[in-house]
Amino acid sequence: MATEQRITLAITGASGAPYALRLLECLLAQQQQVSLLISSAARVVFATEEQLKLPGSPEGIQTYFCERFNVTPEQLRVYGKEEWFSPVASGSAAPKRMVICPCSTGTLSAIATGASDNLIERAADVVLKERGQLILVPREMPLHAIHLEHMLNLSRLGATIMPAAPGFYHEPKQISDLVDFVVARILDHLGLDQNIMQRWGYEPTKPTS
Repeated sequence: MATEQRITLAITGASGAPYALRLLECLLAQQQQVSLLISSAARVVFATEEQLKLPGSPEGIQTYFCERFNVTPEQLRVYGKEEWFSPVASGSAAPKRMVICPCSTGTLSAIATGASDNLIERAADVVLKERGQLILVPREMPLHAIHLEHMLNLSRLGATIMPAAPGFYHEPKQISDLVDFVVARILDHLGLDQNIMQRWGYEPTKPTS
């Protein structure tokens, strides 16, 4: 698969499992080759917010999502937190794009300070050092000075800070409309086509007679 179609998606323990699931669905639908990293805390959030109890092993999670989204293991690979020999851990092999959605403030802090204590942190560090595209989707409120300083430092390093803060100008009617707003903005920044949210200033497409 072409390099530009490879992407790393990390899901951490902040609230926002619906954003992660919808983003994964959209990336796979666009034929992106996804390297998926899921923290232990994220599995707890999935169980709480989506009533989805993911398997305990990376292999089990991969099988579940491949079946759910009808894709092959070649398109979706799941790696454990200490799989240091996975492609995402090395600058010579990792995808040049990475999204952490949702991004906990703990993960934000670790990346901002170069901790690299698990594969999610290491993968983000690799993208930064290789001057790739890193998008962080924090979901926390309120934010104190340490959170804001970490975001500022990461922004200065080239990361995009994209809080999960949906707008309302598209007149959302249900929760999925709010989820799609955030996911659509992420897809926009990745340079991927999306039609899940109407763009500002554009009239809705009218059916032809």
